[in-house]
Amino acid sequence: MELGNRNSDRGTMSQINVTPLVDVMLVLLVIFMVTAPMMQQGVQVNLPKAETKALKSPEEAVVVSIEKNGRFFIDKAEISPDELKAKLSALLVNRAKKEVFLKADRDVPYGEVVKVMAEIKGAGVERLGMVTEPAQRK
Repeated sequence: MELGNRNSDRGTMSQINVTPLVDVMLVLLVIFMVTAPMMQQGVQVNLPKAETKALKSPEEAVVVSIEKNGRFFIDKAEISPDELKAKLSALLVNRAKKEVFLKADRDVPYGEVVKVMAEIKGAGVERLGMVTEPAQRK
């Protein structure tokens, strides 16, 4: 019996060992499950429900309004679209709750509303609420 032939009698291994692959996949799954809630994309919007009553806040609420013709207001003061982010940042510096309500005319294009929402969030606003009218019941 030759020593060289002993290794060749085993043949080649035709099965793949998947244990390391399963281990890596389970670790990746756990990592993604833990990090997914932290990676919120887009703008958080708290939509009011029609059946609920309005909440009372100790601080006066900041309302950003967009008219149909494209004019912008913070509360009742008219501003230019370029000033929105800077004025909101300055207004919210000393507030405990950094929340703003957005009131847009229904004829304002959706894309324009989303741009304004991004500007508001960029000003440091933590909560953004959309002001709507209650739905009509039939």
